[in-house]
Amino acid sequence: MTAATAPPGGSGRRAAATAGKRSYSCDDIKRMLPHRWPMLMIDRAYDVVPGVSGRGVKSVSVNEPFFAGHYPDHAVMPGVMIVESMAQLVAVVYVAEIIEAAQPGADAGDASKSVGYLGSISQMRFSRLVVPGDQLTLEATLGERLGELRRVSVRASVGREQVASGSLVVTSGRRAV
Repeated sequence: MTAATAPPGGSGRRAAATAGKRSYSCDDIKRMLPHRWPMLMIDRAYDVVPGVSGRGVKSVSVNEPFFAGHYPDHAVMPGVMIVESMAQLVAVVYVAEIIEAAQPGADAGDASKSVGYLGSISQMRFSRLVVPGDQLTLEATLGERLGELRRVSVRASVGREQVASGSLVVTSGRRAV
């Protein structure tokens, strides 16, 4: 393994890279995204090709705050939280591209400020309940740019079972859609 550029503001730790693919720990992700508990919904990202695609993991714990009300007698991860997990993986892939584009040795600034908004969700299908103890495997592939918008194909699974799949449109900055 070789070292890759660490996310800005890092503690000197480097993201692992293999053949152009990057891996990011939860600490790296916290430097890449503006999200914090309880809304940080991705634990690790791997096989990230900056600006192109990536995979990630969300370990689902009974301690997630949404389980207190969804549903108290039968804990089920809300679909909107599954979508948020996939969208945060998209943000990691996007920010990784910004970090890669920075000149070697130059400060890429606070790349987390480049994380935009979710513009639309389309053709999202849910095919399995997600419960405490499950580990979501997330996949995102960035597609065509539509001005300041970008279409993305996303998928989530638990083991070999698909949980959700569809398309997202995200903004390339923090402007209203």
